[in-house]
Amino acid sequence: MDIESYRKYCLSKKGVTESLPFGDDTLVFKVGTKVFSLSGIDSFDFINLKCDPEKAIELRNTFNAVKPGYHMNKKHWNTIYLHQDVNNALIYQLIDHSYELVFKSLTKKEQQTISS
Repeated sequence: MDIESYRKYCLSKKGVTESLPFGDDTLVFKVGTKVFSLSGIDSFDFINLKCDPEKAIELRNTFNAVKPGYHMNKKHWNTIYLHQDVNNALIYQLIDHSYELVFKSLTKKEQQTISS
C-alpha cells in the first residue's frame, strides 16, 4: 500500500476530513470530530488505527506487523507496520473497522449529519 491509496481510501468514506494537527509529517483522518486513522507522510511505514480491544489482542498475536498503538492508547489502538505480514486487503478491513468504531462513538446528531 502506498500513501496515495491509503489517503484516497480514507477520504472515500462519509464525513471524513484530513488534517495535519501534529505537524507537517503526520496525516490525520477524522470522521466528524474524532480521529480514526493517522500515519507518517515522509516515512509512510505504519498506520495507527482504532480497534476493538479483544480484536486488537488477537491481531497482535497473529501478525508480527501489528503492535500496540504507537503514541496512542494501547488498549484501543493498533499500529500496523506496512509491507510486512499484513496484506492490503486486511489493512482496508482494519481501516473500515476503525472508521465504524469511531463513527459509532459520535453523537447521534453528528452521525445523522454525516449519514444524510
